[in-house]
Amino acid sequence: MTQQANPVVETPAGAVRGGRDESGEFYRAIPYAAAPAGAGRFAPPAPHPGWAGVRDGTAPSPTAPQPARDFGRLDMTPYFGPGWVRGEEYLTVDVRTPAADGNRRPVMVFVHGGGFVTGSTRAALYDGSAFARDGVVLVTVNYRVGIPGFLDLPGAPPNRGLLDVLAALGWVRDTIAAFGGDPGNVTVFGQSAGATLTGALLATPEANGLFRRAIVQSGSGTGAFTPEQARRVTLAAAAALGVEPVAEAFAPIPDERFLAILPALAGLDLRTETATDPLAGLSPFSLVLPVQPADGLAAGPAADVGLLLGTTTEEGHLYLVPQGNLESSTEADVLAVAARAAADPEAEVATHRSARPGASPGELRSAVLGKALFGAGTARLARAHARISDGHTHVYSFGYRSTALGGRLGAAHTVELPFVFDLAEKPWLHGETGLLGPDPAPPGLAARMHAAWIAFARTGDPGWSAYDPRRPVAEVFTASRLSGEPGSAW
Repeated sequence: MTQQANPVVETPAGAVRGGRDESGEFYRAIPYAAAPAGAGRFAPPAPHPGWAGVRDGTAPSPTAPQPARDFGRLDMTPYFGPGWVRGEEYLTVDVRTPAADGNRRPVMVFVHGGGFVTGSTRAALYDGSAFARDGVVLVTVNYRVGIPGFLDLPGAPPNRGLLDVLAALGWVRDTIAAFGGDPGNVTVFGQSAGATLTGALLATPEANGLFRRAIVQSGSGTGAFTPEQARRVTLAAAAALGVEPVAEAFAPIPDERFLAILPALAGLDLRTETATDPLAGLSPFSLVLPVQPADGLAAGPAADVGLLLGTTTEEGHLYLVPQGNLESSTEADVLAVAARAAADPEAEVATHRSARPGASPGELRSAVLGKALFGAGTARLARAHARISDGHTHVYSFGYRSTALGGRLGAAHTVELPFVFDLAEKPWLHGETGLLGPDPAPPGLAARMHAAWIAFARTGDPGWSAYDPRRPVAEVFTASRLSGEPGSAW
């Protein structure tokens, strides 16, 4: 039996040699923009100059400069990947496809999370084999994070990480047909910070025509900083570095120094007279916009784009359980979180306590965090989109409770990802400190959720009724609800 040669694809920038496995073909580390080096770290993404010969697309990409992240006893390596893998050429995409042929398959473009400071295409959770297996071309995107990606600096364009994602979508439009994908049927989807970026694309005029559908997993339509909030972070960063708060002064500073000052930016008080902290103190970086994406959808492609969005039922547990803070939380801790996130902290806590009679302070603290970071902004985005999209908004709620960390992790932030990517059986997600815990994943849940995402990408219909703000119901994904019974949205 003759061994088949590795596939080669011709792109506008040059030829790329990929690899084959049982799921199809893969092409890694394909540049969609020039390397952001030196002062270029604070410039818009520039076209890649291309290359001669055939580029090796079998090795993974370098990653954006980023700090190590520690989530206590929980192993989050599958989510964060290897951290900073040095190399300037990290504005790249990975492509998974059944075959780089003349077929026009649905395309899904994934934008990773990581609090606007970490993450990459190298994370094990973003293995797109199941998508290629099921007839979808999956593209995963690296983008600038931290200071190069999101610090708002005079003399530099804002939201450079978002500009990177736009550039990657432009690459998809111009190139994906060579990989067996349909540039007219693109779904962009993201989780956490990547979901907030995806929501912002809906309100971005430059995104018109780049995608047909969007999926927002545990993001927020109200997660952007105001210019005043962003200015506070910029001034703190400049003070920590001992330079003027302008792009020209930041340009010669090495990435190592940017990472070294991140602890000095943690916990900044970003509350103003007109705005609470949309990230509740968990990250000093976000988009910087004059209005929240949920309030600016008319400016972008949102009315013509189908939207699937939702949250997990215990988002806040990720930030409390692994660190041992769920049990140790006090009433003062609950009020402190509410003070960052709500205009009337006492009323906010009272609302959660009324909805959860008998809840411990830790459970209330988690609920306040979950609503502040994801729940409220997702609800607002769903309502805003439903008003303008004529029945093309679909909502889900993910409630399967991971048994990690003594069964306490629950339906925390990120727990839905193994089910979307149909990886829930992987051994590296299990064990006492694995994301899904020691118990096996419930039979059928990953297949059902993964199939819904693919159906939405193919047709715009994930398999349940569109969201109506007058009757707000959501599709529920739990171990006990495999039949697709609807639940309450908000």
